[in-house]
Amino acid sequence: MKRSARLVIFLVGGVGLVVLLGLALFRMPGFGGTDHPYRDAAVQASLEQHSPNAVSSVNFDQRGLDTFGEEAILVAAVLGAATLLRPEGHRPQRQSEDVGRIVQATRFLGYALLPVTLMIGADVVVHGHLTPGGGFQGGVVLATGLHLLYVAGNYRALRRVRPLAWYEFGEAVGMGTVVALGLAGILSGAGYLANILPLGQFGRLLSAGTLPLFSVAVGLAVGSGVVVLLAQFLDEYPTTERRASR
Repeated sequence: MKRSARLVIFLVGGVGLVVLLGLALFRMPGFGGTDHPYRDAAVQASLEQHSPNAVSSVNFDQRGLDTFGEEAILVAAVLGAATLLRPEGHRPQRQSEDVGRIVQATRFLGYALLPVTLMIGADVVVHGHLTPGGGFQGGVVLATGLHLLYVAGNYRALRRVRPLAWYEFGEAVGMGTVVALGLAGILSGAGYLANILPLGQFGRLLSAGTLPLFSVAVGLAVGSGVVVLLAQFLDEYPTTERRASR
């Protein structure tokens, strides 16, 4: 394509974007005003679905299709990174020994905070429809907690607790569960990713219909995906040094 043709296409698209943004800005409510129809509608819908956490209600119910798209983007990103970082030819194998001098306080805190972080991550995922948090946040916390072993200087232990085949399977199961929830909504006649389960009692763990299932599925996919992604980068750093003498 010639440069002039590319310029014309860019100008047409740019002008259209500027017009749409301008219309959106001019129709925005004034700063500090009290008229917020989207907020009012989102909160009301959240209460109707028995979810105290309006943010999770928006993510996993009112705009579940957008969340599904975001989840698909994460899966595609992990797959793309794994493809780009796949070994080509001979790559020096990373030694299983830990390298360098680790401050004892860092080592202690890494081991001590590992179970605490994992419990917090699980709590954020499971209670995402009740309290601040949800599958995305909790999944990242779970993956981060697992890698405290690496911060503590024990790469061998990290490799033992993160067999990549398990986490690749977990990512697939999480994504597949989201798809299954969507198909269940279609089969029930309510629509893709519609909230079709009994809503239960407001404020209870087993409430809000499909929201907690959606949150757990996303947490599983996000946590597993982040572990797989970080594993690709860690394996890109071949270690040939020996542990520094104590």
